[in-house]
Amino acid sequence: MDIKYEVKTSKTFSTAVEDLKKSLTENKFGVLWELNFKEKLEEKGLDFHQNFKVLEVCNPKQAKEVLDRHIEVGYFLPCKMVVYEKENSVFMGMMRPTSMIGMLEQEELLSIAQQVETVLKKALDEAI
Repeated sequence: MDIKYEVKTSKTFSTAVEDLKKSLTENKFGVLWELNFKEKLEEKGLDFHQNFKVLEVCNPKQAKEVLDRHIEVGYFLPCKMVVYEKENSVFMGMMRPTSMIGMLEQEELLSIAQQVETVLKKALDEAI
């Protein structure tokens, strides 16, 4: 299984970011934080010409549930979603929560990870 889930969109970078944020909200995930790598690296005097944005997203109820069961899941939280440009195309994606949880070998958490993954994939698909 691929460790990531990714979709390609015909939208511009900025429209893709805004539409993904809207779709996440509609699917009960909040954006906690954003990092624009292009801007941050340029601030540090480094040339980086591709748009690349990281969104850290969370559903508080599900986050609490997994943290209550296995506090080390906090290493993977919040979920990260990215929007980036490559070869004149825009992509949106995420690391699959089931892959991340699978590394902990905690079977009781896989059903929650699957629920989260299903919703985040839906949000990505709706943002295309």
